[in-house]
Amino acid sequence: MHRSHRTLSRSAFALVGAAGLLAVSACATEEDQDADTATATATDAVVTDETTAEETTAADDGADSDLSATLNDADGNEMATVDVTEQDGALEFTVSASGMEPGFYGFHIHGIGECEPDSAAPDDPEDTGDFMSAGGHVGGDEAEHPSHQGDLPQLLVMESGDASMTFQSDRLTLSDLDDEDGSAMMIHSDADNYANVPERYAPEGVDEDTLSTGDAGSRLACGVLGA
Repeated sequence: MHRSHRTLSRSAFALVGAAGLLAVSACATEEDQDADTATATATDAVVTDETTAEETTAADDGADSDLSATLNDADGNEMATVDVTEQDGALEFTVSASGMEPGFYGFHIHGIGECEPDSAAPDDPEDTGDFMSAGGHVGGDEAEHPSHQGDLPQLLVMESGDASMTFQSDRLTLSDLDDEDGSAMMIHSDADNYANVPERYAPEGVDEDTLSTGDAGSRLACGVLGA
């Protein structure tokens, strides 16, 4: 009777031990699977990050401008940058400026790629001043302001002294800007009225200066457009 009890006890212990081993083995298998899953997830994340970086680089490369200009004042201080990119039959302009007084400024493209301080206008040697060597607006001989090809939205400088804008124009092509004599971006000292002067202020009509410049004032900053 006692021998039978011992035999049963030993069998019970053996069964409990086997069950324990199976449980430990199962836990180890689950831990290995979790570790493998974590490793695979980490690897996928690294590959995804690399792919994203490559795609970002490719996107940046595709966003390079076709033409650009750095606009300086007569003392050589940088005031603005302009990037020009051809987009679906139009030209897209991206403008960034800093260190300026708040307000509106006339903004145009001039027909000669020269930005010489204290220079003479190509068509009138007696007409001198900063950046006069850049000539008049692109397309200024074919139409009145604001229908020149080189007429653009004016620049609005915030209280911080910074300005930025992006716009498109279908009046121009890259070949208009990158022709034999080049072209120049110009910021003027005053706002552009686009020759929009009501008759009650000018009953005899606007004068030649308004029709050619929009009364945008002197030439404040200039930059030659180039590839």
